[in-house]
Amino acid sequence: MTPRATKRDPAALLPLSNIAVQILLAVADGDKHGYAIAKEIRRRTGGAVDLGASTLYTSLRRLLGEGVIDETDERPDPALDDERRRYYALTRFGRAVLIAEMERLDAVVADGRAKRLLPMRGRS
Repeated sequence: MTPRATKRDPAALLPLSNIAVQILLAVADGDKHGYAIAKEIRRRTGGAVDLGASTLYTSLRRLLGEGVIDETDERPDPALDDERRRYYALTRFGRAVLIAEMERLDAVVADGRAKRLLPMRGRS
């Protein structure tokens, strides 16, 4: 019999570093290998965040250790893939952590708007 897993509080990992947020956003919509993660982050940030291999893989190891991402065995068509690539997926806990961080950041932006540091947005 396996012991019951204790329920972890996603807020315990907050605040996330910018790099962690960017990596989690990159895998939020599907599994990706390291280079694809770095490429998406560079594209999405207009080059403002350009992760080197050392920074990327150190961050991936940390996120794996925290249980917010997992290495997956799922592979695309072998003819289109390099077998040495490792693919990473957001875990259920990781999704909860990312959502908690997005909510935290949203509250910070709301505070900035209330202080008139940012323009108020119209309500839909």
